[in-house]
Amino acid sequence: MATTFVACALRYDRATIAHVGDSRCYLIRRGQANLLTRDHTVANEQVRLGIVSRSEASGSGAHHLLLRSLGAELFVNVDVQEHPVLVGDVLLLCSDGLHNSLSGSEMAAVTSHGGDLNAAAKRLVDIANQRDGSDNISLQIIRVVGVERVGMYRGRPYRLR
Repeated sequence: MATTFVACALRYDRATIAHVGDSRCYLIRRGQANLLTRDHTVANEQVRLGIVSRSEASGSGAHHLLLRSLGAELFVNVDVQEHPVLVGDVLLLCSDGLHNSLSGSEMAAVTSHGGDLNAAAKRLVDIANQRDGSDNISLQIIRVVGVERVGMYRGRPYRLR
């Protein structure tokens, strides 16, 4: 048994994203969705290396084959990145059951209106189930309501006023 993983930690004006497999994190800012993670699949690696095109990869049998996952091996390399966040940003963490059914722009349209995030999550799951529903659908939506601006001095954060 193996699983994919995506997590987000917020500190000051930064979001630290850790992921393995094909679970994703999107940053939705001003109605635009930007993918912050890279799928660890055979198809995505083939696209990255220029072996196949994006359209060829999406139709291939290797589309869902994972290169990295939790539980498959004793050790796993987890990608960790840090991204700046602004007030009003939305972070959407999701499994492939959601991102295989909806585009990033569709996810942004549902989540970026400043409304109830629980209702937005339910709406996204409903849309994904209507379109496909054959895979599990997991998601978490986080809206940034405030940030503490910081600078760095000798490796230590300090508040900017």
